[in-house]
Amino acid sequence: MEKITINNDKQSLNNVEVGENVKIFNFVNAYGCRIGDNSRVGAFVEIQKGATIGKSCKVSSHTFICEGVHIEDNVFIGHGVMFTNDLFPRATRPDGTPQTEEDWKLVETYVKKGASIGSNATILCGVTIGENALVGAGAVVTKDVAPNSVVAGSPAKFFKNI
Repeated sequence: MEKITINNDKQSLNNVEVGENVKIFNFVNAYGCRIGDNSRVGAFVEIQKGATIGKSCKVSSHTFICEGVHIEDNVFIGHGVMFTNDLFPRATRPDGTPQTEEDWKLVETYVKKGASIGSNATILCGVTIGENALVGAGAVVTKDVAPNSVVAGSPAKFFKNI
């Protein structure tokens, strides 16, 4: 698969702020977000407006990073990781009309420096994953993850300290 390498001295590219030496592979849908220097974004990733990805991160294929997700430097995101940003999602209002952005509250999520999130993990909104923490593959994170700890399972539970 062909990759697209972007090196544009931190200027905007289609309303995405892209740092230096960023590699973005094919079929990425990114808009209104920021991707830091030396980061890599795999194929079939979506990064929504207002999301931030720090420097030297790796975001693996098929991952969804929604509005309100903030990823610091040196973070690894495995394949198929899903973030959420709404605690009570609904398609319609009580009267049956479609909801708009005014009908829900954005809940932000933070992934701190050096953390790693395993493939197919689901990260519910409003949590902080601490520095150098490790989230096991397939975990469902429903509460904060302490720095330097390993969590796994559904819901994710403390496994050990690193």
